[in-house]
Amino acid sequence: MDRRSFMKAGAVTAVGFAGPSFSVAAQAEGKPLKVALMANMSGPAAFFGEACKNCATLAVSDLNARGGILGRPLELLVGDSGTAPAEASQTALRLWRRDGAEVFIGSHDSAVRTALEGVFRGKVPYFYTPTYEGSDCSPGTFFLGETPKQQIAPVMPYLAQQFNIKRWYFVGNDYIWPRKSNDIAKKLAQSTGGSIVGEEYVPFTVDNFDSTLVKIRDSKADAVFITLVGGSSVTFNRAFASFGLSDKVLRYGTLLEENTVAGIGAQATANLYAASGFFSSAKTPAIQAFMSRYHSKFGNTSVLSTVGESVFEGFMMLDAVAGKARALDVASLTAASEGATFNGPRGKVTMKRRNAISDIYLAKANGTSYDIVKTFPQADPGEACPIDHA
Repeated sequence: MDRRSFMKAGAVTAVGFAGPSFSVAAQAEGKPLKVALMANMSGPAAFFGEACKNCATLAVSDLNARGGILGRPLELLVGDSGTAPAEASQTALRLWRRDGAEVFIGSHDSAVRTALEGVFRGKVPYFYTPTYEGSDCSPGTFFLGETPKQQIAPVMPYLAQQFNIKRWYFVGNDYIWPRKSNDIAKKLAQSTGGSIVGEEYVPFTVDNFDSTLVKIRDSKADAVFITLVGGSSVTFNRAFASFGLSDKVLRYGTLLEENTVAGIGAQATANLYAASGFFSSAKTPAIQAFMSRYHSKFGNTSVLSTVGESVFEGFMMLDAVAGKARALDVASLTAASEGATFNGPRGKVTMKRRNAISDIYLAKANGTSYDIVKTFPQADPGEACPIDHA
């Protein structure tokens, strides 16, 4: 699928939330703080966009009800990152230079993230919220998403032990996140006595996985590690079940979230596992309370998964770090980020070296929802970004 075909020129919208709930003192402290959300409002991952915008709206409403950030009411701007990286960069540049955004929250792929970091050059705070591959310490970027060392390091050895997995097959889309994730996964599989019997990377445009499934069947793999995204993952997993592999081979992925399993369908999710910091079905008080609020405001038809919810966490961490820094410039936020913490839907989240410590859940698909089978408390992201701003 051609991502450019989904590009809508100048796709920027604004939603204001300043209102009478602010104290007079808070209003007097300064003009509204414009925070720009870059999310996939079009393109192959557009089904994430609505939930991302909803969670940003909820976060802004919550923060403004408490007086905003540093006494400034928040105003939400929304830009489309579902386009090619160059187009997304131009959208971000307009939001920053033309429309006055002072902070960015990003939920999109790594190619767009890298492009935006090239535009920002460490001059504007950028909170990147979805799961990502790690090993990025660009100035001004703060990471809320799960890293491979959180989603793979504790989980792969656990699955190998529980199910006596010796033969792994890897399949992912052909870009940085799957490749970097698999670099870590291969070492972990081998450390448990396992071997890699196949490794494939496919373009986002692939819609026929028959040859891959034949290879998986012939390899006699015990498990498949999946780093496919969105439509690719849906197509692969449906075909996997139709080949009769789902009853014999375990599947495990780090972006098999609720939208994806809904697309896969209840008949095709046997022996499918996922690792994430958030599952909407997790029976924790914080998650269930958040889900109740979310559906009360946006209805039950709006599917929420880790991708959208992480946007809410990004706003909460912005508030926590800014509260420590008492400023919004990149240097001050970077210095104050270490140890910044809040309690959100995922429980306690703490920033360490510009990445987030949080609980990680391993869940098994039950039809098109998930049952939590194990929790890995306060998993370390395993990153070591500098906390002084050059």
